[in-house]
Amino acid sequence: MPGRSDDDIARQFELDRPRLRAVAYRILGSLGEADDALQDAWLRADRTDTSDVANPSGWLTTVVARVCLNMLRARAGRREDPLEDVLPGSRSGPRSGPRPADPEEEAQLADSVGIALLIVLDTLGPAERLAFVLHDMFDVPFDDIAEMLAKTPAATRQLASRARRRVRGVPAPAADPPRRRRAVDAYLAATRGGDFDALVSLLHPDVVLRADAAVVPTTEPVTMSGMERVARGAMASMARARSAAVVLVDGLAGIATAAHGRLGVVLRFTFADDDRITGIDVIAEPERLNELDISGVS
Repeated sequence: MPGRSDDDIARQFELDRPRLRAVAYRILGSLGEADDALQDAWLRADRTDTSDVANPSGWLTTVVARVCLNMLRARAGRREDPLEDVLPGSRSGPRSGPRPADPEEEAQLADSVGIALLIVLDTLGPAERLAFVLHDMFDVPFDDIAEMLAKTPAATRQLASRARRRVRGVPAPAADPPRRRRAVDAYLAATRGGDFDALVSLLHPDVVLRADAAVVPTTEPVTMSGMERVARGAMASMARARSAAVVLVDGLAGIATAAHGRLGVVLRFTFADDDRITGIDVIAEPERLNELDISGVS
């Protein structure tokens, strides 16, 4: 059988580009980074002798996945400045890295994948994330993923299983009844819709919001109290709320944001006996974010 030509691989790459981009986006969570990964993967494929490649589509998926894994490992342990404006005057630090993507396209893609899923995926380690995405979303065999990770198939199954549990979440404990989950849902909906009155109705008169120093352009945490003042602070995040979703934060319903695939800000809530919100803890410091247990809502 004649060897496969470079032109054959080039044609296959173009045929597979939508799927390869989808793989890269789900692994990385950022459209700009996904496009960078595809460009890097093509440069690697173009420099490789592919005459003995029996399954070009599978081989290209492996190349893209390995590029993405390297990118995940390179950014592991690092958190960029928060991308959300959650309080008046909050900062959006300098951003470096991937080429800018079309904001509307990225927002549509995030909606189609699920913002809560992207948030939880960003809390996984690189190996867990790769194993889950490739197997559960794209049916890549564990044997192939194990080779990419230099692990056994059994160990790779365990990685995917742990990731699956975090993505699917666990039932909320008795301390967080469904009505409080509905209050958090309503808080996010009111913030997205800019409904000031609806926000005020969810808050206790003595509500207190505390934001750590990474959220605002100061060196000290910020505290504000009172229904109207806290509601006005929440309204400042209206433009960015599309990248937020309700997730479990330490087992209780909360809100997290993941613009451009990165966990940015987490909101934890406390409630009065009548289920009005008494406290909002706004967390953006990398050290504090790393201590949180974030999972999907079952």
